[in-house]
Amino acid sequence: MNDWIIYGANGYTGELIARAAVAAGLRPRLAGRNAAAIRTLANTLGLPFTICRLEDREGLHQALQGAQVVLHCAGPFQETSAPMVEACLQTGVHYLDITGEISVFEAAAKQDAAARRTGVMLMPGVGFDVVPSDCLAAHLARRLPEATSLALAFRTFGSISRGTAITMLTMTTRGCERRNGQLIITPPLHEVRMFDFGRGPQPCVSIPWGDVATAYYTTGIPNIKTFVAIPRRAQRWFSLARQLLPIVQLPTIRAGLRHLLARTLHGPDATTRATGRSIIVGEVTDTTGRCATSRLTCPEGYTLTVQTALLIVQRVLNGHTTAGFHTPAGLYGPDLICEVPGVTRSDE
Repeated sequence: MNDWIIYGANGYTGELIARAAVAAGLRPRLAGRNAAAIRTLANTLGLPFTICRLEDREGLHQALQGAQVVLHCAGPFQETSAPMVEACLQTGVHYLDITGEISVFEAAAKQDAAARRTGVMLMPGVGFDVVPSDCLAAHLARRLPEATSLALAFRTFGSISRGTAITMLTMTTRGCERRNGQLIITPPLHEVRMFDFGRGPQPCVSIPWGDVATAYYTTGIPNIKTFVAIPRRAQRWFSLARQLLPIVQLPTIRAGLRHLLARTLHGPDATTRATGRSIIVGEVTDTTGRCATSRLTCPEGYTLTVQTALLIVQRVLNGHTTAGFHTPAGLYGPDLICEVPGVTRSDE
């Protein structure tokens, strides 16, 4: 059995993955709720398709029949992952997604025992969120096994899709970090630190990225923070942006922004995806003050998501699975990211 499903295949990233899968000689089954869009894409690519909605429990179970693995690409995942995970557990289908949302990782981790009982592997975050950063965290833990603190920062170039933008909008309400093994809610965008992405120190602001969850499960490091680079052109407006956060958090404002993002953002074009780069810096320290820093230079974020998602799908189809909740580097090791063309890793 090697049938696999891309759910949300008509979304920006889902379509990129579907097209790349066909180019690689794979034949996924496309699925989603938008019948017209799914049918058109499937006919264009010559692929089978299924129309089903996540809230249709019986229809979703029928759609998963015969599949080995689902790659869930319909976000925001904190709103969509739970019914798909439940369906996978009940039908014996392995679950992958491309989330970067802490709540999704934590919810999947709580399903570990159920997944082990049913022989299902749950692995959220097989895209840019969080494969490269998870692998970097594991690599740093390998370099400094006694590490007690981890900081990760990333910098990307180019625009984002509407799905990513809407997901990031949900992160503006609060921050989150790991302290002494526990998730701690913090004010949004509350900490600014400097990280060197290769051209000197650049200010970065704390955000509640998925590695606050995944890096802990991968490495056991009890104190974790994640940051994103503040674009140089935006630095002068950053203080004002933080002051406006309470307004952005108002339900009516958030709903309006979400509608605007859905209508106006379409994601980076092919040239940007082919030429863009993403850089991730990680730093670990131990109680004696010893420190290790490493850097990953990778393809553009959406391009990388396509590459890492298909890399892990292939592993699952080849039987390289273990029942239960797993992180990418936790199961496949810190060097998984080095299998992706165009990725370089350096240590300092």
